[in-house]
Amino acid sequence: MISISNASPAVAWHHVRKSYPDGLEALRGIDLAVAPDECLAILGTSGSGKTTLLKMVNRLIDPTSGDVLVRGVPTRDWDPIALRRSIGYVIQDVGLMPHMSILKNVGLPLRLQGRPSQERNDEAWERLELVGLDPARFATLMPHQLSGGQRQRVGVARALMGDPDLILMDEPFGALDPITRRELQDEFRRLCVQLQKAVVFVTHDIREACRVADRLAIIDHGKLMQLGTPSDLIERPANDFVRDFFRDAEAVVEVTPGASE
Repeated sequence: MISISNASPAVAWHHVRKSYPDGLEALRGIDLAVAPDECLAILGTSGSGKTTLLKMVNRLIDPTSGDVLVRGVPTRDWDPIALRRSIGYVIQDVGLMPHMSILKNVGLPLRLQGRPSQERNDEAWERLELVGLDPARFATLMPHQLSGGQRQRVGVARALMGDPDLILMDEPFGALDPITRRELQDEFRRLCVQLQKAVVFVTHDIREACRVADRLAIIDHGKLMQLGTPSDLIERPANDFVRDFFRDAEAVVEVTPGASE
């Protein structure tokens, strides 16, 4: 288990609340912190507030009260564009540019930063290798020529451009078939261990969260129900909601990071 006290958090939510004019309270006093080398999975039912938490990190949503800190700086003090360009981001539909080659898609974050063409191509080549795509084969292909799993690997490669210390992932493997999804979960877990970056990973899939994450945060109706390792939550649920959430506990235990590595 990661010990937050040993290092300054990469991301922290302090007493964060989010309410809307119609009276909806999306978040109600969230306190969380993610260590620089930790993968934290945020789980919850639909509408629980997990995606709202994620989008606060790169200022797509601002809190009504409380603070979200990235690298120790409140997000309200960051320039939104600079903040977003300093963070890797992976989403379910990948968002590749259909008219660009795979190499250019991967290199896009550095292109937006004005980096030289050769520099971004060299790094994109390295990132493709890192995610298991042979650049000699894939660099010149177009997105429509790739499978769903291959496109998702390209999305991960792009998120790693510029070597960000923080990566956000929003249901990244949700649209894939079960076999491909499991392969990418295992591959991503390997990358987490190898690269030692802070990752905030939103998913509704308990098995996926247990397979890739160091700790899990369970959210319900905008409140943090429990935070801990998969084993902590399965063996010592804090309340009936967490207990019910992990009712398939025996199957979940089999895919915890400690058991699968």
